[in-house]
Amino acid sequence: MPHIQISDKLISFIAFLPVFFISLGVHEFAHALSASILGDDTAKKLGRLTLNPFKHADLIGTYLMPIIALTSGIALIGWDKPVPVNRSKFKNTLRDDALVSFAGPFSNFVLSIIFFLILLMLNRMTPGSKFFLNICWYGVFLNVFLFFFNLLPIPPLDGSHILFDLFPNKFTAKLMNLGIYGSLLLMFFIYSPLWSYFMNFINLVLSLFVKTTNFF
Repeated sequence: MPHIQISDKLISFIAFLPVFFISLGVHEFAHALSASILGDDTAKKLGRLTLNPFKHADLIGTYLMPIIALTSGIALIGWDKPVPVNRSKFKNTLRDDALVSFAGPFSNFVLSIIFFLILLMLNRMTPGSKFFLNICWYGVFLNVFLFFFNLLPIPPLDGSHILFDLFPNKFTAKLMNLGIYGSLLLMFFIYSPLWSYFMNFINLVLSLFVKTTNFF
């Protein structure tokens, strides 16, 4: 039989993909669940109150962008379809919208802890299983990244909603409603020198996870 060699890049991509789907799906599920608890059943009626990641998937952000990243080598930027939220159904509009907005990033923080605990457990049980250890480390990295990234006060990220809900004024209202210009502002941030500072902060947080392993 011919010897088939699979590149390390492809193996890493295969390991990363399920983490990518799960992390984005849990993020949107958390939005839907918190909205439902607080009185808005819009997402539930649309079938978005589910942990099935494919129910939240976006054709471009979830499927196409990972393929482009793999084939071109550019950094992976992905997204799911945003969960629809009807703020008028909340009892306390600003407070509840802030909680729903924060629920998504917070779910990623919780996921990062879960992946880290699984990584520690696997490392003790099967120290040679590099593939599964990589999956767990990708889970830690991606979810730490998603937690802080989505809290940035740049539309359409959750942080822009939280900023408005905490400080409702003309400036934050205009910021939250920038539309396509908000996405352009986000892209400018990603490709500006500021991005390296943000990623340095992410790496600092990840280093704390690594140091924590010394206690186990």
